Amino acid sequence: MRIILVGCGKIGVALLSALVAEGHDLVAMDNRQEVLDDLTNQFDVMCVNGNGADCEALQDAGVERSDLVIAVTGSDELNMLMCYLSKRMGAAHTIARIRNPQYHDKSLSFLRQQLDLSMSINPELLTAQELLHILKLPAASKIETFSRRNFEMIELRLKADSPLVGQKLMNLRDRFKAKFLICVVQRDSEVVIPRGDFILQGGDRIGLTADRTELWKLLKATGLAKRQAKNVMLIGGSRIAFYLSKMLLSSGSNVILIESDRAICHRFTDAMPGVSAFCGDGTHQELLQESGLSDQDAFVSLTGMDEENLLLAYHARLQHVSQVIAKINRDEMVRMAEQMGLESVVSPKDVVVNVVLRYARALESSKGSSIENLYQLMDGKAEALEFIVCSAADFTHVPLKDLRLKKNILIAGILRDRKAIIPSGSDVILPGDRVVVIAGHRRLNALSDILL
Repeated sequence: MRIILVGCGKIGVALLSALVAEGHDLVAMDNRQEVLDDLTNQFDVMCVNGNGADCEALQDAGVERSDLVIAVTGSDELNMLMCYLSKRMGAAHTIARIRNPQYHDKSLSFLRQQLDLSMSINPELLTAQELLHILKLPAASKIETFSRRNFEMIELRLKADSPLVGQKLMNLRDRFKAKFLICVVQRDSEVVIPRGDFILQGGDRIGLTADRTELWKLLKATGLAKRQAKNVMLIGGSRIAFYLSKMLLSSGSNVILIESDRAICHRFTDAMPGVSAFCGDGTHQELLQESGLSDQDAFVSLTGMDEENLLLAYHARLQHVSQVIAKINRDEMVRMAEQMGLESVVSPKDVVVNVVLRYARALESSKGSSIENLYQLMDGKAEALEFIVCSAADFTHVPLKDLRLKKNILIAGILRDRKAIIPSGSDVILPGDRVVVIAGHRRLNALSDILL
């Protein structure tokens, strides 16, 4: 597809990199020439120096023949205007980043309709939702949800003393009396879609799928189940912290916020009286202890600096806080977090990349199925996709054991009438099903792509 991306900040560059890797024809637009010069050295893309709200600049970018325009500048209003103009000038689809909490669900719905937006994305809200999922299932370092949370995939790192270590995958269901599937494993730098005779080792990073009931049954049986976080400390009064605080308070949790800007502290307490806000530098150990760090079930560092978030999370871990999460955007810092024993990290840019890639794939998908969800797993070396089977096709009504699947493909789940099925060889795919597929080292646009 031909895609124009306007706004080449952190999220813009992450999107550009991912979309170029997908094989799309990209045009990058920004009003900073030095940024565009860097992009031309990194990527094979056309660059246009200009304001995305300038019709001439959009014409120079070829908006009239573009399949998709993505506006991710720092201004919500500018992003909306760019998308409106792009659609009027002939763009087929538009996506705008809209971050301000004042644009709530009702107003966003109205704006999308009036501006003819294909999609709006809020990185901070999406990140807060991901954080909430992790806080509600403390054993997991990452959680992906399918079919409106009826089916989940969690990632976790196996410790040397885990009861899963040394076990063949084919024996696990009988041993732990739970219906689940370990569908992807990262060992060192290698990612595999394992077979039944695969033996787990300490240090493996695994992705497993199940519905929530069976997931809890497994975690309890393996001793991995932990109490949900009731008392949560947040460092940094960002938009993510604002959204997450509202969610935590609504779910009955207690929230402590530490923020150095007094005006931001007041805004939090005015909007959410249930938040206990402390004005001060979160890097001061005395302030953390006085604010009750040792009494917290969970600690989330959300400042604007990756290095600071990493060090704060590490300090909280040394203080024996049960669940520690850091917001980190740079890939090299994520790897450093793992080396420091910090397994739970979230990245707003990765969350947005998943959403946009899913939408771009859906535009390209063939008839017979459509992409509902897409998540990158194991540092982008594998993907989990949820397809909706729209009509009868060659792969429906055929036992899975008789399907000739490509290498590094696994059908991890079938969701039928709100029921999650961990498939066996005798199960079949039916029209209307939602099918979860794990793909290693390959790109899928449609469910039929899994077949040889």
